[in-house]
Amino acid sequence: MKVVVLGAGALGVYFGGRLIEAGHDVTFLVRRNRAERIHNNGLEIHSTRGNYVVAQPKVVVDVSEIDRVDLVFFSVKGYHLQGAIPTLIELAKKGAYILPVLNGVEHFSVIEKALRPFIEQGVTKEHPVLGGLSFIIATLDEKGYVHHTSKQHKLVYGAFHHSQQEFCNKLQTLLTKVNIESENSEDVLLALWEKYMFITAFSSVTTAANLPIGMIRRYAETKQVGIDVLQEMRQLGNKYNVPLDETHVEKAIALIDELPDEGTSSMHQDKRKGLPLELDHLQGAALRLAEKANITLPTISLVVRLTKPYEKGLPL
Repeated sequence: MKVVVLGAGALGVYFGGRLIEAGHDVTFLVRRNRAERIHNNGLEIHSTRGNYVVAQPKVVVDVSEIDRVDLVFFSVKGYHLQGAIPTLIELAKKGAYILPVLNGVEHFSVIEKALRPFIEQGVTKEHPVLGGLSFIIATLDEKGYVHHTSKQHKLVYGAFHHSQQEFCNKLQTLLTKVNIESENSEDVLLALWEKYMFITAFSSVTTAANLPIGMIRRYAETKQVGIDVLQEMRQLGNKYNVPLDETHVEKAIALIDELPDEGTSSMHQDKRKGLPLELDHLQGAALRLAEKANITLPTISLVVRLTKPYEKGLPL
């Protein structure tokens, strides 16, 4: 299987590297400055699940350098989604299924809408976008090396349409020999919303409070903010016929309770570093979905208003 990794951040390098480790054909499609860094430093994975050096990674800077592709592992930050759409279209024209592992759910409809004219022309697959999400804590250092600090390194994927099932089964066979946990989900939409509910609550409360989760749990009032977001996301999912219920809320609370005191969200980490935030991609998307469903999400709305000044990044 020929795989293209679009978005060679921590997730892209980690999962792409593990595929290479297992002997699969992986190409990293990156911006020119990232290509230069990879050329100078190479790629390395430093992980609780085993280290790996990608000796000679295939790196290209232009989609025209790729002739054929079976799968695109798409892992950019939410605020880079629109800029990546033209490249996704070209890769889909080359025969690819697209596996986005961004947080949230709105991006699936954005990608599908952009591909729709080409689907109708018959120049891409009829249903090219798969469901995908990941569970991993990993960052890049100044050399662009991955540091994977948790035990979890799970990739979940699944078919949105029955025509995708054969490919998902092939992917399942392929991934059994790769050093990651993987799941071919029978209900990937529910899995996506479960994570969306959790990550929206976790990022909301840590970023708005500017605190790690241990301090938030110490006070019932701040912990309740996270619970209120979980309940609003459950309500939102139900409006879109996703069967989230109180057991899913309780599961998310249990996950929050299990996190180490110093644990925090990637959005909060970005805020502390003065970097742009995925606020519009996560919380903003929830508000747009709520407006379409004619409901309000008061806690999430407040989080957006409190966090908006940091969205584009601030100097340290």
